[in-house]
Amino acid sequence: MSQNLPDPADLPAAEDDPRPERKRRSFAGTHQQIRAAAVFYKIAAWITGVMLLLLVVEMILRYGFDVFLYAGGTDLAGGSNVLSLAADGEIIDGFNISIAVLIAHGWLYVVYLLAVFLLWSRMRWGLGQFIAIALGGVVPFLSFFMEAKVHKQVMAELAAHPEAIRRY
Repeated sequence: MSQNLPDPADLPAAEDDPRPERKRRSFAGTHQQIRAAAVFYKIAAWITGVMLLLLVVEMILRYGFDVFLYAGGTDLAGGSNVLSLAADGEIIDGFNISIAVLIAHGWLYVVYLLAVFLLWSRMRWGLGQFIAIALGGVVPFLSFFMEAKVHKQVMAELAAHPEAIRRY
């Protein structure tokens, strides 16, 4: 049983191949969907960054000076309170803005993670990229730098690979 296989010496070399293998870039969405995810990420990054800075100030007030920021209520002497820094228990029926900052930052970080996931999945980046961007909402000031870097990277990749954009 003789097979008519070509001699390996007669086959073209890899550098002679007219269609060399190359890794194709692909995105998981249209141009508009990716830009919308980038804008959502940008807004979430700025809000999360500002809330994180407020959280840092709140932590310094709480653990450095043992005071909370209160709005409204009355103090122990019976006087009305508009806005003040007071130790825990010195303001009665006041709104604790310090606790509100903690809660708001937590929920806004969840929204930030959603924005990161949407952009990450549309761009089809690796897991390391997701983790690096997600850390932007945990380290003070990092979200501002990451937002600028990620926005620049998204726009550069969209411009460099217009053929990779999914069309419906």
